Amino acid sequence: MIGILVLLPLLGFLVAGIGNRNLGNLAAKAITTGFLFVSCALAWTIFVAQWGGEGAYKVALFTWFSSGSLSVSWALHVDMLVAVMLVVITSVSALVHLYSWGYMAEDPSQPRFFAYLSLFTFAMLMLVTADSIVQLFFGWEGVGLASYLLIGFWYEKPSARAAAIKAFVVNRVGDFGFLLGIFALFLVFGTLDIDAILQGVPAARGTSFDFLGAQVDALTAIAVLLFIGAMGKSAQLGLHTWLPDAMEGPTPVSALIHAATMVTAGVFLVCRMSPLFEAAPLARDLVTYVGAATALFAATVATTQHDIKRVIAYSTCSQLGYMFFAAGVGAYGAAMFHLFTHAFFKALLFLGAGSVIHAMHHEQDMRFYGGLRRHIPLTFAAMTIGTLAITGFFYTAGYYSKDGILFAAFARGTEASLLAFAVGIFSAFLTSFYSWRLVFLTFFGTPRWAGSEHIAHAAHHEGGPGPHAHADPTAGYHPHESPPSMLVPLAVLSLGALLAGLLFHEAFIGSEHPFWQGALAYDAAFQHKTHEVPALVHWAPALAMALGFLIALRQYLLKPGAAAAFVRTVPTLHRFLYRKWYFDELYDRLFVRPALFLGRAFWKGGDQGTIDRFGPDGVSAAVGAGALLARRFQSGQVYFYALVMLFGVAGFMTWLMAGR
Repeated sequence: MIGILVLLPLLGFLVAGIGNRNLGNLAAKAITTGFLFVSCALAWTIFVAQWGGEGAYKVALFTWFSSGSLSVSWALHVDMLVAVMLVVITSVSALVHLYSWGYMAEDPSQPRFFAYLSLFTFAMLMLVTADSIVQLFFGWEGVGLASYLLIGFWYEKPSARAAAIKAFVVNRVGDFGFLLGIFALFLVFGTLDIDAILQGVPAARGTSFDFLGAQVDALTAIAVLLFIGAMGKSAQLGLHTWLPDAMEGPTPVSALIHAATMVTAGVFLVCRMSPLFEAAPLARDLVTYVGAATALFAATVATTQHDIKRVIAYSTCSQLGYMFFAAGVGAYGAAMFHLFTHAFFKALLFLGAGSVIHAMHHEQDMRFYGGLRRHIPLTFAAMTIGTLAITGFFYTAGYYSKDGILFAAFARGTEASLLAFAVGIFSAFLTSFYSWRLVFLTFFGTPRWAGSEHIAHAAHHEGGPGPHAHADPTAGYHPHESPPSMLVPLAVLSLGALLAGLLFHEAFIGSEHPFWQGALAYDAAFQHKTHEVPALVHWAPALAMALGFLIALRQYLLKPGAAAAFVRTVPTLHRFLYRKWYFDELYDRLFVRPALFLGRAFWKGGDQGTIDRFGPDGVSAAVGAGALLARRFQSGQVYFYALVMLFGVAGFMTWLMAGR
């Protein structure tokens, strides 16, 4: 069953990709989407079987390669952790495939798009079912390749090409750390089989190595290196800059990559290696601090963005920070639970945003929306449900999973965890504010789109018109609801956003049911403490959510000019946040410009000025000059040839005399 589940997306990719010129759009879409829904059904079957106590197992396929003492087999590993990821990946991917029928209906390259979607899903399935760290890295790089293809799908646009390259390059930085971690794993454990590594962790405690004259704990170093790889894939602070630019890809790509698959790969890696991280407390603290910093950074930036997809992208970055600091405090079940629920409500928000963009003829600037709830009521309902879930409204999916993380951070009681708790509460307030800001700007107030009688208001909303403003009132919009192929996935995801927490919270983070069956490092006493936090801690997330909602309500609905007035009051702060803390500018000065300078120096001075000048170009020039000189001797006059011969004989005789 697991083999069929994994191979169906690959088969869909091959059929749609190879048949790109031979298959029609309908056939390519039907094959890839049908295969994904079959894989989704198999994933839920495996999940139910694991929940019922089937236990972990692996399906050995073949020996991949052997070199000396290193032997890597290709096998599919299944346990409760993998089953959860299978459900998340295939469910969201199947719905994204279906949604893309409507969203990409006018695109001339639909078979290529659906082939890339299936390739991405296959790579992600290979990642989570990997039995060895090398096989996991194969899937890891596979999703990197597929994301490059999907982000740059509209490669005619320079911005799309630049975004795809940026995502690829930034992830290579993290992957370098991951590779060093893999080398260190083999050095310490003598194997790259994940289960064997985790079983060998107790015996490896205290192992150290010499680095620049200092003794470094081996497990801590390995955990940090693996986490660097996770930072790249999951867009944590420092290696996050690729994620907002990845919005250049089609909206279904954003939902697939940034809601449930690629960006959660880092969280999955940390949880999969949780026994190793438990043996490296310093590395766990690093995970906690970086996760908390990412949650805060991304939430602050999201409050100032105008592009509807970028707001949701920074929201994803912030929510990933929550997952990481949950893992950092040892609440791996809570981290995976938030990954699970986040997949539903974040995919819902991205696809809902795509429905808005579709209705608004590809306009993405929220300053030119307004009043859309009357025109696209079903999309409005779906986006409202997604917003309730991400802000943690009572009994929605986010209420259970986000609160579970915050309670765990408080219950751990360390300096790092308490800081993460405080940052998490403040980030929850910001999440509520920017999420409702998005809803109010998009669906409420007076219409501000081109052709509406209120378009002039857009010029005064938070800093004036954006680069995509439509100043011509005659170019009128006629917002319309999306087709059923787009609305059905929104309805299914809405159910997930409402019910996933209610149905699964006791299993994922309950203190009694042994849901994870050894797939995660589990501390029963700590898990029990997370359910006994003080009343103020229990109510703090709800208070933060309510405060964020009320401020957004006042700034954007009750007093529409208040937001612009606030921006004029603190322009430096707004500019700092709007410019994303100037990370792009900083990296441009520290890395991009020096790299370009060195590249040009080596190109102009080294390659062209030295190697080419004295190498092939110099030799060819010397031959040409010699030929030009020799041609002068070919005068056709006998006396001239005799004179040359005379000089030649004289020179030869001089050489002979000098030799004696």
